[in-house]
Formats: sequence, C-alpha cells, structure tokens
Amino acid sequence: MAATRKKTTIKKVDQEIAGTDSNSIEKQTADFLASGGKIQEIPSGVSGQVQTSGPRHITLGKRHQTN
Repeated sequence: MAATRKKTTIKKVDQEIAGTDSNSIEKQTADFLASGGKIQEIPSGVSGQVQTSGPRHITLGKRHQTN
C-alpha cells in the first residue's frame, strides 16, 4: 500500500510559518506596547522613500519653436 500525503493549503502553511493570523498579530502588538514600544501614525500620502535625484522629464518628438 502506498503512503498517502497529508494535504495542506499554501495559505495555512504560510500562516503557520509567519505567525500572521489575527490572534498572533494582536498578541505581538500587545507585547510590543507592554515592553514600552510606541506606535507612530503616518499620515496618508507620506512615503519613506528619499528622493536622491531631481525630476526626470522626458521629451518625445521635436520641440515646437515659437517666434
């Protein structure tokens, strides 16, 4: 008789590995706050990326000259 494999969904495996179910997230947040951590609210539209160069404008075709 052949051995049968236990079927597991990828989603279930990912949650077990990462521990990202809602109960785990709540526990991790509570532990973080209990250890003195603070949650900082970032306003909508703010990015963590720092722009290191100026704007990059692309001109397609020939420019029209005005006289």
